[in-house]
Amino acid sequence: MAAAPKKRFGQNFLHDAGVVRRIIHAVRPQANDRIVEIGPGRGALTQGLIEGAGHLTAIELDRDLIEPLAQRFGDRLRLISQDVLTVDFRSLALELGAPIRIVGNLPYNISSPILFHLLPCADLIRDQTFMLQKEVVDRMVASEGSKTYGRLSVMLQARYVMERLFVVPPGAFTPAPAVDSAIVAMYPLAREEVRVKNWAMLEAVVTAAFATRRKMLRNTLSEYLSRVDLSVLGVRETDRAEDVPVSAYVEMANQLQAPVTRSELPN
Repeated sequence: MAAAPKKRFGQNFLHDAGVVRRIIHAVRPQANDRIVEIGPGRGALTQGLIEGAGHLTAIELDRDLIEPLAQRFGDRLRLISQDVLTVDFRSLALELGAPIRIVGNLPYNISSPILFHLLPCADLIRDQTFMLQKEVVDRMVASEGSKTYGRLSVMLQARYVMERLFVVPPGAFTPAPAVDSAIVAMYPLAREEVRVKNWAMLEAVVTAAFATRRKMLRNTLSEYLSRVDLSVLGVRETDRAEDVPVSAYVEMANQLQAPVTRSELPN
């Protein structure tokens, strides 16, 4: 008997064969790809991924799913029974032989924390293909000027090129969620293309800017603006957070990381 979905794990098991085929087609697993699947569940995607790659590493927290997966896939599947937010993906990638490919139907309740958990490891990741709540995917790929553009958009677009592939209706899952899902492909920028000097500074600036998104930057970023030359960024103090492109946030944070000149030192 199949394990029942557990609400505390945010489980919605994919069962639609057509959707599975489309995801596998998007991933195109190849022999000897180093694939890590987050939350294999009942193995709907696992089967196709293993058929293409030959072997798979999967992270699954629900112990009731471990044994059925182990019996079904045998030594072709390495299972890590652990909370994904505690997995050291850098060590895992080095162990498997980077770059790794990550695939998963992410639980709605911790999807954003997972994305931020993976961010520092992007240099060891070839690509990420995730199923997420459509609303989250829309925020990830949103451009400035959009109502869905926000902290998630800026932080991820500073590190990845992302593409929303297709929408998945609720009926493709058991139990059916109350919202649509979507598939997103994420491709880390090459090291030389990443302009961020200090991620903590970027996050601080972006978080402050979007904390009250309808206020102007002169209010939300008041503690930073004396040390930033907005004119070279094409940004005005009267702009709002959603008006500022990713590149400008990155350069703003980089300016704040610049060495202090003598004229800027306190008397």
